Amino acid sequence: MERVLVTGGAGFVGSSFVRHVAAHTDAAVTVLDKLTPAASPESLAGLPEDRVRLVVGDVADPAVVDPLVGEADAVVHLAAESHNDNALEDPAPFVNTNLVGTFTLLEAVRRHGVRLHHVSTDEVYGDLDLDDPARFTEESALRPSSPYSASKAGADHLVRAWVRSFGLRATISVSSNNYGPWQHVEKFVPRQITEVLEGRRPRVYGDGRHVRDWIHTEDHSAAVLAILERGRIGETYVVGADGERSNLEVAQAILRLAGRDPADVEHVADRPGHDRRYALDAAKLRTELGWEPGYHDFEMALADTMHWYADHADWWRPRKAAVEAAYAARGQ
Repeated sequence: MERVLVTGGAGFVGSSFVRHVAAHTDAAVTVLDKLTPAASPESLAGLPEDRVRLVVGDVADPAVVDPLVGEADAVVHLAAESHNDNALEDPAPFVNTNLVGTFTLLEAVRRHGVRLHHVSTDEVYGDLDLDDPARFTEESALRPSSPYSASKAGADHLVRAWVRSFGLRATISVSSNNYGPWQHVEKFVPRQITEVLEGRRPRVYGDGRHVRDWIHTEDHSAAVLAILERGRIGETYVVGADGERSNLEVAQAILRLAGRDPADVEHVADRPGHDRRYALDAAKLRTELGWEPGYHDFEMALADTMHWYADHADWWRPRKAAVEAAYAARGQ
């Protein structure tokens, strides 16, 4: 694979994957990104210009997508609207990008016979009870419970249908919650970090006991590259790092790392339909492809992430006021 097209490659997870590919392969990368507020061209700065180029455009626009797919040996599809709170305010962009965009890309991939990897989310499975010992696997039923997760589940169904009906050379990965540098401040971890950096209390929805399976974005990127290179066509791979922690525990860890009282947390109005627990079993990925997470100490990696945000206030602070105003309007 000498030429890789990455949709959404200026976003948080997408830019991490582009940097990983640039560091670990000789491939040339074309990034297709609409540059919504969640994207950040700065995240691609410093990468070799002869190997990484940015094309600004919409993944739902066939006139943009088709020629880029035609140039590529492989496509990694990361473009997505992904913030649940925004989906509750207006689901339309999620349907357009996540469903129409995926359909547009699939048709271009079908025309050109290009290898595709589609990146999904554990939210397509719905949620688990807090006291349920089970974890989601590749065989778990899709039971999405939000406009965002429903649009991603629909995209997953489209990919599987195109594999079976048209013989597409495609794989799917289902990832747990990512954290790390360059994540937009509307997301949970950077929001709490930046609240603490500005001397305020971190905020959690409801009782804060909602559990997520946290993975560092660099580990996720390594998993996606392994699947792209060695994954079995038509297969789905769950990507998780055994990082189950409640939102309250994460907020308390941020406070501890900042030298503050871990109990100094503000509880705010819960999100409608808020899933209680996600947990993933990545045994298939580990045994078939030999992938293992490199970030085993969550608090150490969280501390590194906090240092990154402290050092890049000029990047996130201009975005912060609008994010907090939107949350305040919702009482959160």
